[in-house]
Amino acid sequence: MKKLKISEFQAGSFERQFQYESFLPVLINHGWIVDESELVTLLDDANRRLGELNAFSQLVPDIDFFISMHITKEATTSSRIEGTRTSLEEALIKVQDVALERRDDWQEVHNYIAAVNYSVNRLATLPLSNRLLKETHRILMQGVRGEHKNPGEFRTSQNWIGTNLKRATFVPPHPDHLPRLMGDLESFIHNEKIHVPHLIRAGILHYQFETIHPFLDGNGRLGRLLIALYLAHHHLLSRPALYLSDFFERNRADYYDYLTMVRTRNNLSMWLRFFLTGVQETAERSIGVFRGILALKERIEQEIIPHFHTRRRKHAKILLQTLYQRPVMTIKQLREILEVQPNTASSLMNDFVAYGILKEMTGNKRNRLFAFHDYIQLFRDA
Repeated sequence: MKKLKISEFQAGSFERQFQYESFLPVLINHGWIVDESELVTLLDDANRRLGELNAFSQLVPDIDFFISMHITKEATTSSRIEGTRTSLEEALIKVQDVALERRDDWQEVHNYIAAVNYSVNRLATLPLSNRLLKETHRILMQGVRGEHKNPGEFRTSQNWIGTNLKRATFVPPHPDHLPRLMGDLESFIHNEKIHVPHLIRAGILHYQFETIHPFLDGNGRLGRLLIALYLAHHHLLSRPALYLSDFFERNRADYYDYLTMVRTRNNLSMWLRFFLTGVQETAERSIGVFRGILALKERIEQEIIPHFHTRRRKHAKILLQTLYQRPVMTIKQLREILEVQPNTASSLMNDFVAYGILKEMTGNKRNRLFAFHDYIQLFRDA
């Protein structure tokens, strides 16, 4: 099988269609040679940080509680890139507690959370494949904008990025090419005959998926999720703790510029540099979050929980443990968890507010929401 130097990459060609030109990318399922020293250095650094994150995540107790917060953060950020405006706190509450005018955005975020959880769990029984991408896409688009655009199916009509087809900033390949292009992409994921570093392969996969734009809607979110699924599929992380949407969102202009530079200038190297920098930075931030969680947990357990009377300490510990899973809570929910009277739940919640563990979000006298503020802030700042 042929090998191609990254420095010699030719992205594809424009095809004349009726009244517009679409871009046809070259196939990617072949060997790749990383022939630039800067890329090699970035790759080594990114791999090292990824290994540190993997090791660190295995040392953190109750890691799955914190992974769910990572996924919620990813869902809000990835959806924000597409124009959705749901805060991290809003994503953590029930739909009935969300303002009516913001519930559509809330649903898009929760579809993303459901899609992440489904696809990561599905990897136990189904390899990363076009079938899995279609199943995940169906969940992503259920009951939200784009629900009538063939969810779970590759497009059979032309799509584009921009206000209209004639003035589009980018027109993906004609739908006739999709079977071959997506078959090639799937083969590239699983090709064990070629020796391509996993992070290089993941970066190329993301670029190719975004260029093909195989669905009528939801390609951005699914393309970003594809990175995490690739890492999970190849067991590069024991837990899905690395999501790049926050890095892409903070560097949004560069993100789109570098993808465009591959297609217009054949500059795959610049995109991969950006991508590997994102992996390294995101892994460092994720490690920082885990360290912050452990420090916060230790401080509360050693400096605050002992202040509770012995009889109430058991309930305080249960509440604290629950907050790592559900960091926004109502008194009614606490009553159900502890199976106690309203006054007991209200008193405990007020104590957590007094000690600075919780903050009331609404300012209301009724239907109040309490947030584990410092914990949520760790993820917001990451």
